[in-house]
Amino acid sequence: MKIKSLATLAIAASVATTSLIASEITGRGASFPAPVYKEWAQAYYNATGNKVTYTGTGSGDGIKSIKKRLVDFGGSDKPLKPKSLKKHKLDMFPAIVGSIVLAYNLPGVKDQQLKLSEKAIAAIFSGKAKYWDNALITENNKDLNLPHKPINVCVRADGSGTTYNFTYYLNKIDPADFKPKKKLNWNANVIGGKGNQGVTANIQQNKYSIGYIEYSYKLKSGLPAATIENREHKWIAPTVSSFQDAAKYAEWDKSNDFYAVIGYPKGETSYPIVAASFILLPDEKKAKNKEVAAFFDWAFQNGDEIAAKLGYVPLPDATVKDIHTYWKEKGIK
Repeated sequence: MKIKSLATLAIAASVATTSLIASEITGRGASFPAPVYKEWAQAYYNATGNKVTYTGTGSGDGIKSIKKRLVDFGGSDKPLKPKSLKKHKLDMFPAIVGSIVLAYNLPGVKDQQLKLSEKAIAAIFSGKAKYWDNALITENNKDLNLPHKPINVCVRADGSGTTYNFTYYLNKIDPADFKPKKKLNWNANVIGGKGNQGVTANIQQNKYSIGYIEYSYKLKSGLPAATIENREHKWIAPTVSSFQDAAKYAEWDKSNDFYAVIGYPKGETSYPIVAASFILLPDEKKAKNKEVAAFFDWAFQNGDEIAAKLGYVPLPDATVKDIHTYWKEKGIK
């Protein structure tokens, strides 16, 4: 009986020690990077025993949640300006680069077959092109038999960093009709969905539809996506290599908390709709911030293969180095 009691106490002590050593952090926000954060979290747990829980609720919710200190870190695809960070006592750094693709549900039209010019994209999302056989669409798709069917435009219904980055791009190609916003009233015939997953589901469920989603959701769903005209007026297919070419033009500066919108990049081979996703931390929670930094530091060192598999682009080594310096300056690491 005594031996059994000692054994029980030893097990309890072991569990207690493990629970003291193991870290557990929670985050929520942008759905754009959710697939890679979740896979990183699983690999991190397998390697370290430390648990990270991330819920893709949208950038708007991520910003609200971290401002209210409801989670350990917030995720947002819309970077906050230094003035806003200072006001809410937040720190910010980029974590991953991804891309926004125009996925569609057009019977008989395969992946990358649909070619959309800047004028066609602007017309579709402004509601000026109401049918698939609109001249702005058909002029670059003469080999496709596009029907006289209404275009069902699938968009985000929630406050979204994906929407912010997509409308940032739309503003570059059609400034008269679009301003960068996390949520807006579309003039097109739209179907709203929550999160990238909601927009993906709506495209799948509605024929003759098109919508903007993060590339990893396109991969997972098997939806086709358009080849589109870039800033240099070249036709660019949505591929990891074209995303990587675009990411080379990203410019971040730790002195202004890495604030930058990297969409609509230069380069003849650059895909034109790319975005970075950011992590927001409460400045006063130094101990917990170190646990969050440890997770992302592990991901920066060990997660590139996972990111690439899902269609994301890891941060450049120089940016990761700047993030480490930033962490030290903020007392995070």
